[in-house]
Amino acid sequence: MANLKEIRGRISSISSTMQITSAMKMVSASKLKKAQDAIVMLRPYSEKLQEIIENVSSSSDPDQVSVYAQQREGKRILFIPITSNKGLAGAFNSSIVKELNHQFEKLNGKEAEVLTIGKKVFDAVKRNRRVYDNQSPVLDRLNFEAVSNIAEAVMEEFRKGTFDEVYLVYNKFINAATQKVQTERLLPIAMPEAEQVQGETDYIFEPNRHVILDNLIPKSIKTQLYKAILDSVASEHGARMTAMHKATDNAQALKNELVIYYNKARQAAITNEILEIVSGAEALKSS
Repeated sequence: MANLKEIRGRISSISSTMQITSAMKMVSASKLKKAQDAIVMLRPYSEKLQEIIENVSSSSDPDQVSVYAQQREGKRILFIPITSNKGLAGAFNSSIVKELNHQFEKLNGKEAEVLTIGKKVFDAVKRNRRVYDNQSPVLDRLNFEAVSNIAEAVMEEFRKGTFDEVYLVYNKFINAATQKVQTERLLPIAMPEAEQVQGETDYIFEPNRHVILDNLIPKSIKTQLYKAILDSVASEHGARMTAMHKATDNAQALKNELVIYYNKARQAAITNEILEIVSGAEALKSS
């Protein structure tokens, strides 16, 4: 049986851990609110932008397809996995690495490279995958301009034919306790056929459809990447808050068990001391 000093030390250590995990939970909860508001406000804009592109492109000349919509034989693929720069978020980061490895297993001989956003996925893939670029620092000061620069670089490589397809791998934010791993094609974009667009549209185009599409499509691609990163950030805070909540509960349960164990050990020690005193007294009487 461990002595009382060791048990007290373990109880004190667990109490300190509980304070840390509880503080991390509260910090993540405060950050989650801001991140959740950001992704909730961006989604309607992204969806409306995509709807406008579908409506405009449905009535355009099918022979004049945007360079970003050109379908090629996907021989070279770029994956953009998005994780966090920090850990202690449960399965948030490992689920992205697992999905990325699953996507590599489905390549069937195609070449693939990785543009990492997040130190955790970079550390996981840098030894056994071809890393095209690492843009993890963008998460430290996240803003649309920084993400736009990454998207422009990717679009440039797509235009040059360096990559035939580009996919995003990220955690989509559902709620604080639920995140869904998503693999989403960024390039080439899917242009709908005329019969796929529902409802009549009555637009006056100025200057013309093609100029409008040439401006809207790059903006849509940048917004899609920014939305994926915001989804991931919100998911990260939700996952960390949940993980720290569970860690605090587990620490509390372990502490309760140790307190009971400590009380039993202390009671046994007191009983032994009493027995020793009584035995000594009886020995003095008999002598």
